[in-house]
This record gives sequence, C-alpha cells and structure tokens, in this order.
Amino acid sequence: MKYVTTEVGNGIAQVRLNRPDKLNALTLDTLDDLITTARGLRRDRTLRAVVIAGEGDSFSSGLDMATVLRTPGRIVKAFLPVPWRGTNRFQEACWAWRRLPVPVIAAVHGHCYGGGLQIALAADFRYATPDSRWSVLEGKWGIIPDMSGIRTLTEVLGPDVAKRLTMTAEQFSGTEAQRLGLVTELHDEPVKAATAFAETLRTKSPDALAAAKRLINGALTASARRTFARERREQIRLLRLPNTKIQRKAVATKSTAEFGPRAR
Repeated sequence: MKYVTTEVGNGIAQVRLNRPDKLNALTLDTLDDLITTARGLRRDRTLRAVVIAGEGDSFSSGLDMATVLRTPGRIVKAFLPVPWRGTNRFQEACWAWRRLPVPVIAAVHGHCYGGGLQIALAADFRYATPDSRWSVLEGKWGIIPDMSGIRTLTEVLGPDVAKRLTMTAEQFSGTEAQRLGLVTELHDEPVKAATAFAETLRTKSPDALAAAKRLINGALTASARRTFARERREQIRLLRLPNTKIQRKAVATKSTAEFGPRAR
C-alpha cells in the first residue's frame, strides 16, 4: 500500500497522505514515501506547484509511535544522517519539500499534530480550516520535534513562540494558528483554495518562482552581504532565461503566458 499518493495535472501535483483510517499517522514507510515522492517531483521540470493534504478526516495526527516502535532496528537506521544532505530519514521526509524548486502549499484540515505539523511547516504556504487542530505534540511524550521542526518553527514563529509551543505541547485551532503566524490563510475548503492559488502561480515564470524560493529561504540564515550577492547572481541569470522574456511579453500584451520547462 502506498501511504502517499500523487496526481499531476496541468503542472500541479496533488499529493495526499493516504492512511485515513489512522488519521494519516506517520510510519517509517510513510516517511519513505514522502521522500521518494518529493524527489520524483523535483525531477519534473514541467512541475509548477504542489498541494499537499491528507485523505479522510485529518491532515496528520503525527507519528504512529506504536507502529514505529515495533521495529527498533529501522528506527536506529532512520536516525542516521546522510552526510551529503545533512538530514536523516525523519528530517528528510519534511525537508525534501523545502528542496523542491516550486511553491508547496499545505492544505490542512482536522488534526495537524507533531510530525504532521512539521510536514506542514516544510511547505511554503499553509491554508487551513478555522476548526483544524494544531499542536507541537512531541512535548506531551517528553521529546522534541526532530523532523526539521526546530528550524522551521523558529523561522516561522520566532524563538519565543516556538519555545512556548514546543515546551507546552498546547493544542489550538486553525484560527489561533493563523494569529500566531503558522497559517497563511483560513479557508473552509483549503484544498480548493490552495489549488486556486497554485493555478495563479502557474501564470508566473517558473524560473522566477524558483529563484525567489531559493533566495528567501537562504536569506533566513545568510548574512546581508551574502544575500545581496545571491540576489545579483539570480537576477543576472533570470535576465538571460527564455521564461523571463515570455513573462515580459505576457505582461506587455496582457496575454496568458505559455512557459517552457523550468531551468535547471
């Protein structure tokens, strides 16, 4: 059984966590599927955006501890980092979505707990229902988020709020998540809204979107001097790419742009 399913149409990938009978609780097999799916999409140069959501009643209720703990040997192996990536299997299941050169939108309903919240944080945008339920749930079990969540929580919320949510494991609604800054927009039908946003992004140069994602993600940890240098390099590269010319022509004529493959 595949615990992550994907359908790609019109340049938009619809990715689904597919364990609805268990509220999409994450197993080691689910993590493997997430990594494999993200890497496969990364190779698709016609891809323009990704919408990731959960089947059934929830986005994800977090790690399925009972199932994962049955195979301690696999847990040990999953904790070992890959030297050239700097992530282990738990971390790469989330961080692989940050590596994609296209916008990733998480559409959240129901539970978004623990590892599920860390997957949502790896997306560039988070659309959620007002009544969705959120929690950095690891603290309930006396552990910490370790699927890249420490980094993404701090980036999105700042250190004080990230510490509070991690230390208390408090649960809160999608409305409160938006107030805190975890959620980009609230929608009664987040998948529909996320897909509409993805369609809007299809009208932009895929090379410019990829450059913006690289630059903004990199600026979070780089010095101002290094960010300025990256800006210059990306802009010079963009000015020479065919898709930039297509974008300029579309703006000038107010026509629908037909972009080519994303540049490597």
